[in-house]
Order: sequence, then C-alpha cells, then structure tokens
Amino acid sequence: MTEIEWWDYDDADEMANAVAGDIQFIIESAIDARGAAVIALAGGRTPQPAFDKLAEAKIDWKRVTIIPTDDRLVPMGDPLSNATMIAKTFLPKGARVIPITSEAAEDYKASGRAADARLQDLHWPLDLCLLGVGADGHTASIFPGPDLEEALTGPKERRALGVMPDPLPPEAPVARVTLSLAAITSARALMIAVTGQAKRDVIEAAIEEGVGSPYPIGRVLAQSELPVDIHWSE
Repeated sequence: MTEIEWWDYDDADEMANAVAGDIQFIIESAIDARGAAVIALAGGRTPQPAFDKLAEAKIDWKRVTIIPTDDRLVPMGDPLSNATMIAKTFLPKGARVIPITSEAAEDYKASGRAADARLQDLHWPLDLCLLGVGADGHTASIFPGPDLEEALTGPKERRALGVMPDPLPPEAPVARVTLSLAAITSARALMIAVTGQAKRDVIEAAIEEGVGSPYPIGRVLAQSELPVDIHWSE
C-alpha cells in the first residue's frame, strides 16, 4: 500500500485554496524541469472552486496541457461534459485542453480506442492526476460494471478505454471514457479531492481492504507506488 496523507480543512473554500496551490506548484515544477506540464483533472462540482482559483495563478499557461481524467459520451458543450467544464476555465488562460471523447465513434469501446490513440501522442507520464471519488467508490470513470477488470488490469501501455457503468448513474446515464488504472498510477503526482463524511468513509474502507477492495478507488490506491495526498472537507 502506498503512503497516504490526509489533509483536512474546515470548509470547501479552504480546501479549494490548498488544492489550487498544490496544483500550481506541480505545474510550475514540471515547466521548470521539462519545459511543459501535462495534467489530468477530475470533473464534477467538487474541484471547480479549486480550478477557479488555479486559473487566477500567474502560470505560463501556454506550456500546460490539460485532459479530463474521464468524460461522458456526450457532445462538447453538453452540461455533462467534463472537457467542456475544464475548457471554459482554462482555455481563456491559454492552456491546451484536449477532450478524450470522440463523437464520431460508433460505440463506447471505439470511443475508448480513439481516446487511447489520442493520448499516445502526449508527453507521458502525467505530471499530475487529480481524482474524485463517488459514493459507490468509483474514481475517474472506473465504475463497477462489465468493463471494471479491463480498466484495472488491462495492458500497462493503454492510457484510456471506454466503459459502461452498471448500474448507470441516474444523474448521467451514459457510457464513459476513462483513464486506465495504469495511466493513473503512472502519474508523477496523485491527488484526491472529496467532500463529505460518506466519501471519507468509503475511502477509508477502501484503504483498509487494499487490493482486495470491492471499491475501484481501493484497487487504484493499492497499486499506486507514489505517496497520495487526499484533500477533504466536510
């Protein structure tokens, strides 16, 4: 099991400031070391305040490439699109935002293959992967369902794949494309940002269960070789 450090905050605003500061440090360190940064950011409502604060930072954004950790198979511009949310925040700053879904794909498996091919052209490994965690223990779009084992144990060189959650989340009943476990755990830095006691309980149970955890986040953490920072507020 990797080393895990919890960072607890009094409120979501304090957490947003801390997460934004940590991401800024990682981006600037990558630019100093390699001339560019490639990061993956989670979607959803929880990290958005941190992204808003991060966008205010004086970073050489033209040297930054951002991908979503996962996305729903919906058109760009759709409210369910993580890439759209990220692009609205960071494109105006000059960052390069690369979607990982393909509307032209015939099905979710084909969309996953197209995403993997697109990501093969990026500098790898990621300088940062920022994850969220669902109440069911999913992370990125590594969900319980027919594609779970492929996402967790597929070829190490595979960076993304299409998945069909089962059951489909009622708030977003569509197939997904997600980074693979191998892509996530190869990142130079791995962070998690969550709010609420229920999600903390899920993560703590997943950590306790380790590689045998029924929660996808437990499997991810068990196979990460780098320290993981978990940012949490009530």
